Amino acid sequence: MFEEFICDLKVARKRAGLTQSDCGHLVGVSHDAISQIERGQRMPTIRELCALSLIYGRSFESLYVEVLREVREDLRDKLASMPTEPKDWPAAARRQQTVERLARRLLEETDPDHVG
Repeated sequence: MFEEFICDLKVARKRAGLTQSDCGHLVGVSHDAISQIERGQRMPTIRELCALSLIYGRSFESLYVEVLREVREDLRDKLASMPTEPKDWPAAARRQQTVERLARRLLEETDPDHVG
């Protein structure tokens, strides 16, 4: 998915008739930073991504979809191996509620009919 995203950035920049230096100037980074992003050597920051989205008049939400999917999978794995709370932990009930809510949300979000 990331490869598609960086290709999309490169194509969007070329269609806009902008150089990497142009984009770097508008985004507030060097042309080398734009080059690194377009080669997949580094992820753009949220600020850079928002600026590029505005410059190209495009939404790059496909990147977020993949990242969120990976984060959900990672959280599900980590929930299964949560450490036990310290003995006499005063917030044990709140901790358990938080863990249960997170597990429910992750389960709901794997439902194919889930929106958002």
